[in-house]
Amino acid sequence: MTPTLSFFPVGNGDMALLRLLDGTTFLIDCNIRKAADDPADKETRDVAKDLRARLPRDANGRPYVDAFLLSHPDKDHCSGLCTHFQLGALEDYGDDGKPDAEKKIVIREMWSSPIVFRRAHKIHHVLCDDAKAWAAEARRRVKHFRNNGWAGEGDRILILGEDKDGKTDGLEAILIRSGERFSKVNGVSSSYFSAHLLAPSLVCDDDEEDELRAKNQSSVILNFEIAATAVGMNQYRFLTAGDAEVAIWERLWDRYKDEPEVLAYDILETPHHCSWHVFSYDSWSDCGEDAEVSEKARSALGQARHGAKIIASSKPIRDDDGDPPCTRAKREYESILDPVFGKFLCTGETPFTWAPAPIDIEIQAAGPKVRAVEAATAAAATAAAAAPRAG
Repeated sequence: MTPTLSFFPVGNGDMALLRLLDGTTFLIDCNIRKAADDPADKETRDVAKDLRARLPRDANGRPYVDAFLLSHPDKDHCSGLCTHFQLGALEDYGDDGKPDAEKKIVIREMWSSPIVFRRAHKIHHVLCDDAKAWAAEARRRVKHFRNNGWAGEGDRILILGEDKDGKTDGLEAILIRSGERFSKVNGVSSSYFSAHLLAPSLVCDDDEEDELRAKNQSSVILNFEIAATAVGMNQYRFLTAGDAEVAIWERLWDRYKDEPEVLAYDILETPHHCSWHVFSYDSWSDCGEDAEVSEKARSALGQARHGAKIIASSKPIRDDDGDPPCTRAKREYESILDPVFGKFLCTGETPFTWAPAPIDIEIQAAGPKVRAVEAATAAAATAAAAAPRAG
């Protein structure tokens, strides 16, 4: 099996699936909109069907992911959770008699920031129903661990980031602190990946930290290292960051500017759907080309390796004052890629704006290779060449 990263066309939202050499699966966020579930809607891609086609089944025939990472609890990162995923203990799974397409997806292990337990208390950070369901399920799994000292499949959770006031005390066995690396998934150590947790950091009480912990700044940032071969000699990086904006990237550069390799990547999913606010405090719609780029933020995001791929999970990018996605942010990413001969892709435009499809990137020994897009483009070119010519 070739390790693969799949990015699904979900509009301005995130949904990516990582599959390792041994078939282990990680889902990063989910944005299955109601339109995508509507058979009468022919314009919105059925990404739930696309996802299920890429998932394994367990001994009971249930589709599953080994780990589900929620970068932060915004609607465009968790929509469809209640509709498509099993919540609650596996002994209560009720879909075994249903057709495969209707079975809920089992989450063997949740990966969650402790911020989901507090966001509902902020008036301007009200959680949607799917986010509330995620928080409730996370609490159930934490309680299960506290009561039993262990957890089995379907009850496991990994807490990404230490919480304040000792709230994560006693959870050290399922806690990853900011700055730590780990290589365990679903209770088992793996030689096919490791992940470096770059954010969120410990939440403090001062006003500055409260501002930085606003909803888009509380995103989990992970830099995965993925083995392309069984011997582990060829490893490639995937940097995912939810909606983290300029202040967080400035802080990361301050922390890692003397060891920029920490931020290096072969594949980057653009934070916040190719938003200009990842690079700048200035408004693109107000300032236009006069908007000032933060050199620190750009440096943090500029550590692209040779042949890197940058994926914007967004609507099609227009040359206007829209944000996100923002045309100037796209230009910044393209300028980052130019010297390393990289490639920029947008999920809402690939292979065509009128018919976007999942972008599948195979992580081969020689480096990441975009496969599905090239195949779709070639097929379209063949069809166009075979079509009857007018006159």
